[in-house]
Amino acid sequence: MPNPSHLVPVEEKVHLCAMCENTKCQQGLYFQDGKRRVDYVLTYHIKKTSSSRRHTSRLRDNAFTRTLRRGREPPPPAPKDDAEVGSPHHSMDHHDDDKCLRREEFESNLMEMGLELERDEETKTPGMGFVKIHAPWSILCREAEFMKLKMPTKKVYEVKHSTGVMEKINVFISKLTDPLHPNLEENRTQKVKHLSYPFSREKQHLLVSASQQHPFSRIIQHIIFTRCSGITSLLGSGVYLAAYPLHDVSIHHYTLLYEEWASYSVFYKYQPIGLIRKYFGEKIGLYFAWLGVYTQMLIPASLVGVIVFLYGCVTVDDDIPSMEICDQRKNITMCPLCDRVCSYWNLSIACGTARASHLFDNPATVFFSIFMALWAAFFMEHWKRRQMRLNYEWDLTGFEDEEPEKEKLTCRDRFPAYMTNLIMMLLMIGVTFAIVFGVILYRISTKAALAMSSNPMTRSNVRLTVKTTAAIINLVVILILDEVYGAVARWLTVLEVPKTDKSFEERLIFKTFILKFVNAFTPIIYIAFFRGRLGGRPGSYLYVFESYRMEECAHGGCLMELCIQLSITMLGKQLIQNNLFEIGVPKLKKLIRYIKSKRGSFQEEEYEKKLQRYETDHFLEPFAGLTPEYMEMIIQFGFVTLFVASFPLAPLFALLNNIIEIRLDAKKFVAELRRPDAARGKDIGIWYNILRGVAKVAVIVNAFVISFTSDFIPRLVYQYMYSPDGSMHGFVNHTLSYFNVSHFQNGTAPLEPFHLGFHVDICRYKDYREPPWSLTPYEISKEFWAVLAARLAFVIVFQNVVMLMSDVVDWIIPDIPKDISLQIYKEKILMMDLFMKEEQGKTRIEDSYKETSTLTRSRHSPISAAPSAGSGLLVCVGSTHHP
Repeated sequence: MPNPSHLVPVEEKVHLCAMCENTKCQQGLYFQDGKRRVDYVLTYHIKKTSSSRRHTSRLRDNAFTRTLRRGREPPPPAPKDDAEVGSPHHSMDHHDDDKCLRREEFESNLMEMGLELERDEETKTPGMGFVKIHAPWSILCREAEFMKLKMPTKKVYEVKHSTGVMEKINVFISKLTDPLHPNLEENRTQKVKHLSYPFSREKQHLLVSASQQHPFSRIIQHIIFTRCSGITSLLGSGVYLAAYPLHDVSIHHYTLLYEEWASYSVFYKYQPIGLIRKYFGEKIGLYFAWLGVYTQMLIPASLVGVIVFLYGCVTVDDDIPSMEICDQRKNITMCPLCDRVCSYWNLSIACGTARASHLFDNPATVFFSIFMALWAAFFMEHWKRRQMRLNYEWDLTGFEDEEPEKEKLTCRDRFPAYMTNLIMMLLMIGVTFAIVFGVILYRISTKAALAMSSNPMTRSNVRLTVKTTAAIINLVVILILDEVYGAVARWLTVLEVPKTDKSFEERLIFKTFILKFVNAFTPIIYIAFFRGRLGGRPGSYLYVFESYRMEECAHGGCLMELCIQLSITMLGKQLIQNNLFEIGVPKLKKLIRYIKSKRGSFQEEEYEKKLQRYETDHFLEPFAGLTPEYMEMIIQFGFVTLFVASFPLAPLFALLNNIIEIRLDAKKFVAELRRPDAARGKDIGIWYNILRGVAKVAVIVNAFVISFTSDFIPRLVYQYMYSPDGSMHGFVNHTLSYFNVSHFQNGTAPLEPFHLGFHVDICRYKDYREPPWSLTPYEISKEFWAVLAARLAFVIVFQNVVMLMSDVVDWIIPDIPKDISLQIYKEKILMMDLFMKEEQGKTRIEDSYKETSTLTRSRHSPISAAPSAGSGLLVCVGSTHHP
């Protein structure tokens, strides 16, 4: 076993690389001796002005490392007659020298922990230095024991996932889905499983030979970031530019991930979750496992959504209200949609809108809303069971994440930060509302301007033009504010000074989610619940700034406009923000880093071939955490569940996006990002609670969408209370009120009253109000109150019935699969049996040794002390080395 290494500049070991026949050494995956693997890399900026500076740096490094080996203090600064000190750039280099001293101090701490370091400043990347770190096996064993990492023992037992009929069904399903599995042996059903036990050097003889890649791959960053504190501040202050493990392109795992996961040609296959976990760690493995479960669950939701949409397509010609609107013989004259420039119009013009609305506003929509609420409950339960199974397979059942707390602050210390958080959150939400209001003004003014156009085609497509352009403007604003809100949320969280990193992450996630959720859904909520309800009536309209008349819904209702806004926002976010940005931004940043390294983009391919692996990884995009990945999927989950009553095709578009998203993320993690530090975790954390909250809110939102945005309830009320024959004939006329055009406010009457070719005395508008000839003209009619009561009753019944059904689903399906519960119990018994047998074996060995010693003493003279009974156990070399 090699001794802890010293920090040696690469110039003194050039001859070793020439002698090294191992190609992995040349790739930068190993030290210059070709034997010690590079487990971690630190990068820093260097400034070289002359060969004398390089020489001085080498001498100081050698003196420093020799001093460390002798256990003395670092050498004094260079004498004043040093060429470098006497240079005119001395004051400019003082800051660099300070950084150098801080690096030396930190690196000495790493070596005291037993890590081996090797520096490389003669790279093909100008201005960059690299410190390669290797953890000897003895250090890995020591730290694994401190961290209580679970390792597989040599004891195996048979795993039975099911019995009887269920076993036959599972075998049949396994054969049926075999083509969907990646070409990996570990994806086949495991017949046996190793017992797991926290790593112990004394018990190492009971353990399976451990790979130095997993689960020991996380030990090196545990030493750097936890045991040798200070690296975070060094990275923040620029002493080190980056810290990362290498992408190990030499191992078979990397090749399999690239071929069986990060390739679009295998989009139809399951993900190799076990392999992902081994290479990237449990947290990233859980994210992709969750994303896979979510995508699979979208398949039945998409099928039902398509069926609901097709039902609307098939029944559109039989929809009586749409037929009445499209019937030109009825010649219903409608009131102007804006003041002065808009004139009277025939209801038949809204034929296309009414027919399109039926595609999303039909009796099947209610069924689909109930189905999606139950679907969300099934999804949450299915994920909990899947997560528990992964915890068992990955030996995380007893894992608890413990973090050291930061400096404690009192409530008085935190009060200014909390007030700042509250004020800034309200301010950002106010900005969102202001922008939505601005888009409303855009729609109102643009509609009036286009209505004055001399082009008949422009006038006839005013509504479609305004709807589409306004939705696109909303999308652009949402994309911009998403980036702003992410930065604001991080700044606000830093002000709070959370006690632990986990607390920091949860607070950041919660703030970011609130801001981005409000940003994405405020325009949709306005269209669904407020548009057309605040405008007033002819002769008494509501105006903004005394000149802008509030908007009205089309006769087919606001549901079609809601569908347009929802589809453009959802598809735009997925195509532009989630996919285009994820592909383009990392490549653009990588290009910029190449240009900064004084290499043109035309030289990029040839330049990359000459780089060592640790240099290549430096130019990759740093891993920014899983929060952006989860966030985009949670917002998508909101689109799929919250307003699904208005857009049944949302699950289908989400499914198609996620099929691409999985492979896009896979390619990004394997080839575009630096390899993340392997992190442990037994669940998806706060994201699960957010998902549950969105699912609960979705039930309420869909109940209100069906009741107040669609015409489902007014149609039921008319059919069962007011229809003379129990059919929908006469429904359109029932929902239209009368207005005497002589009652228009001054200056609001149409400039062209004869636009339809005849004089208009009475126009119609959609509302439940008394006619002008009644005793109470334009007052709300009794039909309005009947419909309102039915709407509220539906909301209450729908919400309680659906939530009750969701709770029943939650109660029926256990969180922990029965076979997993039995296996965990079985493991405990087998583990106890294993150690009891080991103790019995030790006792027999000790008794035999005592008998032998007694016989020896009776025949011969006393001997020197014998080794202990436990000396035969295999332990790590250097196990007594502690920091």
